[in-house]
Amino acid sequence: MSKRKAPSSADNPNHDLCELFNELADYEKNVTRDIFKHNAYRKAATVLALHPTGIKSGDEAKQLKGIGDKISKKIDEFLATGKLKKLESINSDSKNTAINLLTRVSGIGPAKAYTLVNEGITTLEDLRKHTDKLTHHQNIGLKYFEDFEKKIPREEIEQIEKIIIKAVKELDPKFVVTICGSYRRGKPESGDIDTLITLPSFTSDKVDKKQKNKMLGNIVTALEKCGLITDTLSLGETKFMGACKVDSDHPTRRLDIRFTPHDQYYCSILYFTGSDMFNKAMRAHALENGFTLNEYTLRPIGSTGVPGESVDVSSEKDIFDFIDYPYREPKDRNN
Repeated sequence: MSKRKAPSSADNPNHDLCELFNELADYEKNVTRDIFKHNAYRKAATVLALHPTGIKSGDEAKQLKGIGDKISKKIDEFLATGKLKKLESINSDSKNTAINLLTRVSGIGPAKAYTLVNEGITTLEDLRKHTDKLTHHQNIGLKYFEDFEKKIPREEIEQIEKIIIKAVKELDPKFVVTICGSYRRGKPESGDIDTLITLPSFTSDKVDKKQKNKMLGNIVTALEKCGLITDTLSLGETKFMGACKVDSDHPTRRLDIRFTPHDQYYCSILYFTGSDMFNKAMRAHALENGFTLNEYTLRPIGSTGVPGESVDVSSEKDIFDFIDYPYREPKDRNN
């Protein structure tokens, strides 16, 4: 999935604080590569984005799950001064700024960005002069950098959804298509288009690798022929990553398609719908109730602590029922 920050829309009363912690999260991920701190800042941004009223103090923020002493002190500093010394120091370092910029290009990770910056490549203009140093994926990410940065309105994803469904149903009317992520959670805009496709006859124990490759390849070819897919970043056994465009009046968008075995489909839908915080809460609850849950399966944990055979599920609600977790509609899974 493409590189997107935690929620921080302008109509959120804690928008400035969210942006602050998003920037800190980017720094920790891309420059220091401290994933623990990255996760802490990102979680703080998400929690604050979901809070219905403006936070007035660090102590008030500490009442929210996921915000501790260190983050609450940063909130107090920002509320009192309108800035944060740590972030000012980070932003005054041109190397940090360059690494953060380059990692926004699809396909460029922190290690690659660090290497490029050390070679004197610090801007997108520099990068465009040294495309020989980039992979195919990274070159496509650079080509569509500005487009990929733009949010996708819900109405446009609805158009793309119709095009995908029409194309795959022409291949086989039994194909099932679900667009997940924030779109499925009812959000007005999304960062990219995360699509899951399955076929009732396609299960993890019945279809071999060649057939899987052929099925996803046929789907991608059909979407290229109808003009939706413009570029392929990668095409594997069960996952396509690429770019798509509704028409000449729209920007180019990031599109991911996963071709998922039908017996794993509902666990996949649950996982890729999110949100991240909701997924973590469900996985933790599953463990407490003797199950292990991931994007593929729900499995009971035996007395030895080893997960058993996967449980048969025929809907998302089955997963909730098995682990005794109150069912939530996708629109209610934003926290």
